[in-house]
Amino acid sequence: MTRLSLLDLVPVTMGSDVSTALMRAADLAGHAERLGYHRYWTAEHHGMPGIASAATSVVLAHVGAATRTIRIGAGGIMLPNHAPLAIAEQFGTLAALFPGRIDLGLGRAPGSDGRVAQAMRRNLAGGPDQFPRDVMELQAYFAGDERLGFTATPGAGADVPLWILGSSLYGAQLAAALGLPFAFASHFAPDALDEALAIYRRDFRPSAQLAQSYAMAGFNIFAADTREEAALIATSMQQSFVALRTGTPGQLPPPVAGYREALPPQAQAMLASMLRASSIGIKKDVARDLQAFFEKTGVDEVIVSGMIYDQDARKRSFEIAMAAAREIGVKGAA
Repeated sequence: MTRLSLLDLVPVTMGSDVSTALMRAADLAGHAERLGYHRYWTAEHHGMPGIASAATSVVLAHVGAATRTIRIGAGGIMLPNHAPLAIAEQFGTLAALFPGRIDLGLGRAPGSDGRVAQAMRRNLAGGPDQFPRDVMELQAYFAGDERLGFTATPGAGADVPLWILGSSLYGAQLAAALGLPFAFASHFAPDALDEALAIYRRDFRPSAQLAQSYAMAGFNIFAADTREEAALIATSMQQSFVALRTGTPGQLPPPVAGYREALPPQAQAMLASMLRASSIGIKKDVARDLQAFFEKTGVDEVIVSGMIYDQDARKRSFEIAMAAAREIGVKGAA
């Protein structure tokens, strides 16, 4: 049996503000918990007016206080932006506040453009090998490795499963080598999904954390009670993607009827390529598309995303998604 989880980028909608986005994040996490989603994750992004999750550990503390049982975590922390010790302390604190509920997904991108690393005051002179070293350093802090010469407090001994995230083959190779679970960002970069999963499974080496491979993949769902409404609510994320790819990111805009059809052919093709791992429609459509995605990928878990302008429509979409998943035998919290 596979699981269904939820990825929330904490969107700041046009005409709203960060305070409202954070309030809606806690509301959505509680809704996901009641629906039976296995995890609620959010991600580190910087310098993006439409995303309020830059201070990811702080957002997770806010969400954790608003929930009781659902696993919460980062999908992910962009480790090159941070000293591993600081992340060990932050997530060790979260694990102390919310025992048995914290996940830590790690990515090697800056979470924005190249100016972010400089603004974060990180020394990136270590080159391409720095990310694996940082991951292993982080593992050492959580393990309380005596060779460090000091103890990360909070952090040492914390129950914080690590994940490797990726949208290319690199993350799959590293996750396999370290024996960690792997999450692929197919909700916006599906091109290398099949090859990455094959490499991860083929090369996986058991570790103290994980005895056998465990893979998760992202999938967008825009679900509603009518196909017309589902198509409409999907246009906010479509507009956001086009704005991002054309260098003009902003707050999440309201939906626009007929938006995708009105785009020039090149933009339509770009969207079609980016959003191949997606479902737009009613429950029956979502069940069919999820079933096909599970069968194609064989993943152990799907993490559902969906940037939707209206909060009630967003909650309804995730409600329909879980109902559709249960119809095809997917389980939620366990």
